[in-house]
Amino acid sequence: MENLNQRVEPLVLLRKELHKYPEVSGKEVETAKRITSFLENYPADEVITNIGGTGIIAIYKGEKPGKTVLFRCELDALPIEEINTFEHRSLSNGVSHKCGHDGHMAILCGLATQLYQHKPETGTVILLFQPAEEDGSGAQKVFSDAKFERFRPDYVFALHNLPGYPKNQIVVKNDTFTCAVNSMIIKLDGITAHAGEPEKGINPALAIASIITQFNTFIQADISKENYCLITPIYTKMGKKAYGVSAGAGEVHFTVRSDSNAQMRKIETTLENIAQTVADEYRLKCNIQWTQGFQANENDETAVHFIKEAAKQNKFELLEKSTPFTWGEDFGLFTQHFKGAMFGLGSGADTPALHNPDYDFPDDIITTGVSIFHHISKQITNAH
Repeated sequence: MENLNQRVEPLVLLRKELHKYPEVSGKEVETAKRITSFLENYPADEVITNIGGTGIIAIYKGEKPGKTVLFRCELDALPIEEINTFEHRSLSNGVSHKCGHDGHMAILCGLATQLYQHKPETGTVILLFQPAEEDGSGAQKVFSDAKFERFRPDYVFALHNLPGYPKNQIVVKNDTFTCAVNSMIIKLDGITAHAGEPEKGINPALAIASIITQFNTFIQADISKENYCLITPIYTKMGKKAYGVSAGAGEVHFTVRSDSNAQMRKIETTLENIAQTVADEYRLKCNIQWTQGFQANENDETAVHFIKEAAKQNKFELLEKSTPFTWGEDFGLFTQHFKGAMFGLGSGADTPALHNPDYDFPDDIITTGVSIFHHISKQITNAH
């Protein structure tokens, strides 16, 4: 641990620099440069840049063949104006690290310092700095990149800091850790008419009302019960502010959440069928799109066991959560393809919530994240 504590200072400086210069999803060019220049001090066996856009992969290889483990963090910030006034506050108008991805990057860089000093005995450790998590596109972009095709990790891991939980507490759960989330856009096309003769046109108002009402009947908002399903109306638009004209087109958007990927597929089909049936009933053309989809993180039991062991070895408080988190996290795509798990790292009972304008990642949990990741990697790559 002594080595680790000596290495905290550069990690904190890096975290604060990343916080000062945040970039939104898909635009993390300077962020990626800062990460690669930090990694140059702790050279990996191989570094791949521009993966899935701005992503980076750093590979630390053991002397002998063995298992491969991948650890992932996120590069992107949010389009939120920071209200904090501290010295490292965001210098980019309307953009700030309000999810703690700056801290997650510092943790993965801390793991790099450990792997550089203590090479894995067997196998390979891959560090993935992933772009565009916030809009749900980054994991897919990395996964679809030809440069990623050669990687078939035996295990994948990621963490997320958790405001509202005691600092340094490790939060684990088997099966679903974060929910499947998908956003639905329903566009309805009719015919405009004079507002005094609406019968001569086709107005989408009643169809929009019917869709909202029918979707509402499928909500089961209690995450502790089976078939959790949350359908939240997000946005609606109809017609123009022209009071002599009966609207001829409209759209309505929803965000849909479920506690499993399989259940999500069923819900999506049901909602599409309802929207189409209602559109037909009101003689409207219907166009449905899905956007910003997040797969549920479905944790593997063995992977969760590695996390628990790492927490016990480091004497960190461990919490086994009984219900999933209702937010989406696109690491779920990786847990669909590889055995793995996401876990939570408590960032303070009184820390402002994620995505709040006054949130800031607490630097004193960086070493906890590094220790957990490093102990997981040792369980998988150090021949016992």
